[in-house]
Amino acid sequence: MTQDELKKAAAEAALVHVRDGMTLGLGTGSTARPFVDLVGGLVADGLNVTCVPTSEVTAAQARGLGIPLSTLDETPHLDVTVDGADELDDRLRLIKGGGGALLREKIVASASDEMVVIADASKHVEMLGAFALPIEVVQFGAQVTVGKVAAILSELKLTPDVRRREGNDGPFITDGGNFIFDCHLERLPNPEELASALEAQTGVVEHGLFLGLAARAYVAGPDGVKELTA
Repeated sequence: MTQDELKKAAAEAALVHVRDGMTLGLGTGSTARPFVDLVGGLVADGLNVTCVPTSEVTAAQARGLGIPLSTLDETPHLDVTVDGADELDDRLRLIKGGGGALLREKIVASASDEMVVIADASKHVEMLGAFALPIEVVQFGAQVTVGKVAAILSELKLTPDVRRREGNDGPFITDGGNFIFDCHLERLPNPEELASALEAQTGVVEHGLFLGLAARAYVAGPDGVKELTA
């Protein structure tokens, strides 16, 4: 199976959590995209759901499929959010934000009774860190903030390699108007310690460590789809 086929298989497995009358969070990224397509097909067949997208890109996709959309202000409680991950370990600790939507993704996941992760087997790792950890940073004083982030990484004996993410025409700007800096760590043995330090740093809006949020994951590999629980 190709990687796209594996992503679709994981998305199909997660449909078991979708029922009529639910409120759903719709994730962002290459694995969440086929899930949104599948929900759109169910809506066309008569499924009644209300969805909150985690990015403007997902919102545009959902609108094109006729999926009823809401906001968290209008729908503050969600039954389930289905989203992808850039990395996940056996404890369902995640690195997310490769698509730049980590802030909204985390807000939506936190407003949900359950977060379900869908991924292909290449995203399932023994230790987080090979995928660069995204950190969303306020534009004002960004270099000062990033210098302090690099100092935090050094203090924790992690690689202080922090690079601003670039777009097609300059710095990548999130839906919230912030920069993304990617931390190339290689390995992250204690994600909780790093998460705590980053959350205390002024200027850091959010980081891509999703800890204690995912309840289960569907991971598609050559031998089928494996269900993992936290």
